[in-house]
Amino acid sequence: MTKQKTILICDDSIAVHESLHHFLGAEGMKVLSAFTGAEMMAIWQSHPVDLILLDIMLPDGSGTQLCREIRKSSQIPIVFLSAKGEEIDRVLGLELGADDYVTKPFSAREVTLRIRNLLLRSEGAAKTEEECLRFEELRIYPEKIEVYVGAQSLEMTAKETALLAYMARNAGKVLNREQILHNVWGYDYYGDTRAVDAAVKRIRRKLPKEGMHFALQSVYGVGYRLGRAE
Repeated sequence: MTKQKTILICDDSIAVHESLHHFLGAEGMKVLSAFTGAEMMAIWQSHPVDLILLDIMLPDGSGTQLCREIRKSSQIPIVFLSAKGEEIDRVLGLELGADDYVTKPFSAREVTLRIRNLLLRSEGAAKTEEECLRFEELRIYPEKIEVYVGAQSLEMTAKETALLAYMARNAGKVLNREQILHNVWGYDYYGDTRAVDAAVKRIRRKLPKEGMHFALQSVYGVGYRLGRAE
């Protein structure tokens, strides 16, 4: 990474902060700490931050609500931390636009690796030559994280943009969930294919309801395809 990255940790556990401070610091990252949602929002609004580690359960509210607020104005990478392991929590986190989800207890070394790889992929994308992918009315600028349908700009996260870009490069092909997961999230991603389903669901909600000549199609039992609308 070409410049020092700043990670904001929001969790009410001192032990979480201490362990992650050690490993993230060893990677050359700067770490900011918040123990409540109010503290986290104040720091995020006043300091440059490259990634947020956000606990789901906070003393003064829900991390999911904070994620919703952040996503109204920013696509900063967010990794949820949670003591909950139920499927509904994991899927909810992904649907809200989180880039990753870590269940406690976790390995601080593993979390640090995930963060480093997320930042490296993001930085690498920013250095690539400007690219515009087109399919019917859809235009995608992966390195700028911009998506348009006709003249309409759509608010997509970095991961949603990367997913659309991958599908546009393979337009017309049926892509299974494992292919998408490996090519968009990376081979070092520790999650499962539900991340793909959640991202597709979010993208569909953001696309115009009518007037499109393309569709993000489900292929039963296999995966998805970017194809012409029927």
